[in-house]
Amino acid sequence: MSSGALLRSAAVLLACALPARAQDKPARNDPSNCPYCHNDPALLEKAGLVSHGPFEFGKKGDTKSVDAFLVADVYWLESKHLEIGLGIGPYRVTQREKEKLRGELARLAQFLPDVDPKTKLLDEWLRVHLFAQRGEDAYARFLELVQKTEADFPQLGQKWLIGTPFRGMGPYFGQAGKYEVLMLETEAESVAYMNEEFGLKITRTQRWNVIERDALNVTIHLQQGSLKEDDALQGHVIFNLAHNFFDGYRHYSYDTPLWLHEGLAHFMEREVVPEYNTFDATEGALAEESREQRWVPEARKLAQSGDAPRMAELINLQSYASFTLDHHFTTWSMVDFLVREHPEGFACLLAALKGRVKADGTPDGGGLKDVHRDAFSTCLGMTYAEFDQAWAAWIMTQTERKD
Repeated sequence: MSSGALLRSAAVLLACALPARAQDKPARNDPSNCPYCHNDPALLEKAGLVSHGPFEFGKKGDTKSVDAFLVADVYWLESKHLEIGLGIGPYRVTQREKEKLRGELARLAQFLPDVDPKTKLLDEWLRVHLFAQRGEDAYARFLELVQKTEADFPQLGQKWLIGTPFRGMGPYFGQAGKYEVLMLETEAESVAYMNEEFGLKITRTQRWNVIERDALNVTIHLQQGSLKEDDALQGHVIFNLAHNFFDGYRHYSYDTPLWLHEGLAHFMEREVVPEYNTFDATEGALAEESREQRWVPEARKLAQSGDAPRMAELINLQSYASFTLDHHFTTWSMVDFLVREHPEGFACLLAALKGRVKADGTPDGGGLKDVHRDAFSTCLGMTYAEFDQAWAAWIMTQTERKD
């Protein structure tokens, strides 16, 4: 039996054992145990939060059903736009992270006075509050990038009339369900959960469309790369939320160009955590990755040598397995260029690709390559060749920055 088969067999055995083992779990994650918000509705509302649960989550049920299945104690928190489950342990703050985390914790302490910004240990309750804050920051940043407000999306239950502009199916960028994040400690537990919930035996981070609830989910485990480091995990969560936000924008009804997905996700991750980087890959294939933190020089070298992928090539990428490091550096840099130099054009491009419907009201994901090419003309005033030249000239003027 291969090592891969052994891992799969172990995951299946764990999946069978989990419910019985979970019955005796202590209720450490009972919402009343939170030492920061105390599950007080007034404090939660003041902090822009909803509750520590229970609430709907995943495909088959709610947070209670996930608790009944998993061995880990999952600490749940619902914010205005997200539902988060944190099934990982406490974290000891390193000297390198101290100042950054103090700033984040000080923001939390404005609404939750029992938070100590100088703490050296992030317990599970504090971590889930921290990730809710980070997730909401990413949500607000995406709103800025698409140049929209909450009022630009329909309210729950609001019916769309064929013939009027399509804005999506709900208030969360166009989705009816909130964006879900589940963080688990081990690969085995993540595989068991994904198999039980979605019928998938995926060993890496997985994004999933929960059609039944019109929600987009990402499930992550810490036995990948450097994710045991808090800031690496933060960046990884933002990277995957960026993908799901773009999918959900004006509703997830069809797939959009991969170059733009990956470039946007890199951009949002690196704005916050440039020290670590996430790379997508298809299941069964390894992503081409790099520990290089300085991406501006890498993109500049590609432009200077003439080896940077052209837009005409990028639009034809059909799988993340096709991405090389040159693609990752270039797609990030091109999104960086668009956001910094053409923010209105970038927002226009994203809107042109999403929320397309036919005359009868059904989603229209056909001919997106033509839509994409036309959007470069109407939104940016450039052909692909002109865009390649404009980006290459711009990146040659850039130096590495941290902003």
